[in-house]
Amino acid sequence: MSKDIGKKRILIVGAGAVGSYIGGWLAHTGHDVVFADSWAEQVDTINSGGLRVEGPHEPFVSHPRAFHLHQSQALALEPQFDIVFIAVKAYDTSWAARFALRFAKDDGYFVSSQNCMPDGDMADAVGADRCVGLIMSSIAVRVGGPGLSQRAGTKRRRDLGHIVFRAGEHDGAESGRIAELISMLEPIDGGKTTTNLRGERWAKLCQNSMGNPVVGVTMCGSATVASSTRGRELQIRLASESAQVGLALGLDVVSFGGTSPDNWAAASSDGEVYEELDNMLAANAGAATGDWHPSMGQDVANGRPSEIDYMNGHVLKMGREVGVDTPVTASIVDVMRRVDRGELAPDESNVELALSNAGF
Repeated sequence: MSKDIGKKRILIVGAGAVGSYIGGWLAHTGHDVVFADSWAEQVDTINSGGLRVEGPHEPFVSHPRAFHLHQSQALALEPQFDIVFIAVKAYDTSWAARFALRFAKDDGYFVSSQNCMPDGDMADAVGADRCVGLIMSSIAVRVGGPGLSQRAGTKRRRDLGHIVFRAGEHDGAESGRIAELISMLEPIDGGKTTTNLRGERWAKLCQNSMGNPVVGVTMCGSATVASSTRGRELQIRLASESAQVGLALGLDVVSFGGTSPDNWAAASSDGEVYEELDNMLAANAGAATGDWHPSMGQDVANGRPSEIDYMNGHVLKMGREVGVDTPVTASIVDVMRRVDRGELAPDESNVELALSNAGF
């Protein structure tokens, strides 16, 4: 732990894939970490035997503490927290932030370590001046069972020239707290501060929108999807529509998925660009994480509601506002909602269903 940072008291609401991995690391590096979660077996296992963290590093067992959500009275007796990480699904952002508000110091800050575009809900819940956005780019994590946090890959992403963590203020300012946050996360992987939180967020939204629902509706791993011509087509068209919407919104969308948003946007109408991206996806299939199931696939496997309305559904909504046609996005939202409702079984044939319903 950096002597300049000192030991922080950290509350993490959500001991799932992202929360447990970050929290496990922060406890391992000397911070006082407390989880609050509704999963009783996870809470009890962490308290009794610790949290084992595996990934592209030496495995270790850290010993944060954990509270059940219903133990809020006991949590209120704890000293207040310097930093609160909100690590729940996007649809749970508002209640989770409001739940945690009473446990934070007056000068403490809240970190949205989530997918999608949760910053508005966070700001509404606790005030924009108390919020920091944290984007985690190209990091694949999961809970392997109670007390077990796992990350895919054999190398840290910084060793491959990629920056994982990007921390930004809602107003785009540089600040000491986002620099502090990146320093705290540095033992995990590479990071940087950003003055372009919305552009970074949208790029991650594009990355998620092209991958998560395709795995969710098929329950095929990411490498399996990318090994299929039609699977790659669905990914490229989803990425293209997402990029077009972000650019039409006037956002400074950063590169994602190995190339610029302009390239992804052009793929819908430029055959040469499409072919280049198709070749890139085929060549890179599973290179970093293997045949991994990202968060939406994990949700389907565990019977949880997906984030489809906050992910591709947000692209669809914003596309309508700025007049960008997004037929493939609309189709995948419909298919994924049907899977969520149990009306449609996840299957590889749903790739064809999503594309054909969109006219491709």
